[in-house]
Amino acid sequence: MAYSYEPHYFEDFEEGQTFESVGRTVTEADFVMHSALAGDWTELHTNKEYAEDGPFGERIAHGPMTFVQATGFVYRTGIVERTAFAFLGMNYMDLPNPVHIGDTLSLDIEVTETKDVGSRDDAGLVVLDTEMTNQEDTVVFQGDMKFLIKTKE
Repeated sequence: MAYSYEPHYFEDFEEGQTFESVGRTVTEADFVMHSALAGDWTELHTNKEYAEDGPFGERIAHGPMTFVQATGFVYRTGIVERTAFAFLGMNYMDLPNPVHIGDTLSLDIEVTETKDVGSRDDAGLVVLDTEMTNQEDTVVFQGDMKFLIKTKE
């Protein structure tokens, strides 16, 4: 399967179409950068000693950091590069398992809906159903992502 795709305009997306991202290993730096950006220094994510006595036995990624990784994988595939006008939100998002430092993540994407937007003639709605897994194929994120995607004309 290809891991890098050409930018897709609204007309290029079809329901049932699938894409797969490359993989990426989560690092200590990811935890620190997310904490600094978000201002979230919760000890479960940033204090090794505290987290070792917690329910996971080690630090885990922030839930929002896991979501941000997933959106980054969508962009990294290239399919919405310079064609996405906006990320419009999600109907659902689940974080069924934690992400740990050293996990290698990748994202599977399926187009579940394309829809003309009556108020715009320069873009349409594309809904991408996503599932992110780690190196053991454990699901760590699931959710649909709604994008406003530029039309060709």
